[in-house]
Amino acid sequence: MDERLKKQLDFALEIDKEKNVFRQTHLSGHGRRENDAEHAWHMAVMAYLLREYANEEVDIARVMLMCLIHDIVEIDAGDTYAYDEENLKTQKAREDAAKERIFSLLPDDQKEELTALFDEFEAYETAESKFAHSLDNLQPLMLNNSNDGGDWAEHGVTAGTVYGRQRKTRLGSEKLFEVTDKIIKEHIRKGTLRE
Repeated sequence: MDERLKKQLDFALEIDKEKNVFRQTHLSGHGRRENDAEHAWHMAVMAYLLREYANEEVDIARVMLMCLIHDIVEIDAGDTYAYDEENLKTQKAREDAAKERIFSLLPDDQKEELTALFDEFEAYETAESKFAHSLDNLQPLMLNNSNDGGDWAEHGVTAGTVYGRQRKTRLGSEKLFEVTDKIIKEHIRKGTLRE
């Protein structure tokens, strides 16, 4: 086997480990905790389905690929819960080290391509990255809503904290922010989220 193909297959096998990184969010219907690969797949399909709601025209293939690779670094760095202030302080350093190790398994040109795409997602500046982030915010919110807000209740998350994260959703999609706003307000009304 030539070296390029070997590196590509080594990377493909390495990213299988993403299936073993479990998130705080539970599957719909009060299921088990979802893993990072399920989250990424769900976001990518949602990106395609909801592309008409992006604030700006987007390259949907680029958005979908961002969705698929954005949590690969958690193979090494672990999942950092969106509302865990202590672990959020070290998240970037852990993810940067993971990015270097994991993407270095690829041939140099593909390492550069995926690293640039990951960095674009993290920078939150392009229409594609903003829309991808909207989906990264909406997907767990939808699951949590389907579970009566159980994950928020379990972690004692407040409405203000959820709004703090979800306000960025509107940078990628005003329409999807309207959906999240309605969900949050409903959970405040029901008492699932404390104000």
